[in-house]
Amino acid sequence: MTDRTLSPAAQAVLDAYNAGFIRPVAVHHKPRIAAALRAAVNQCKIDWNCHPNYPETESVIIVSDLLAIAAELEGTND
Repeated sequence: MTDRTLSPAAQAVLDAYNAGFIRPVAVHHKPRIAAALRAAVNQCKIDWNCHPNYPETESVIIVSDLLAIAAELEGTND
């Protein structure tokens, strides 16, 4: 079962979560998955103070992507 309202990245996270179950987990688990992503981000040791003359580091980009996926999962109401 695919949730068509999600981006491919968020859908991949939801699919990976559901892979551990015999049948797909209800939509109300999305905030729990988002909380797990946010907790993982909180454990990342990165410097958020990027200088305007330097591009963002890969770690900042990855963490930003994870936070975006978490926000998307939290904001999807099916």
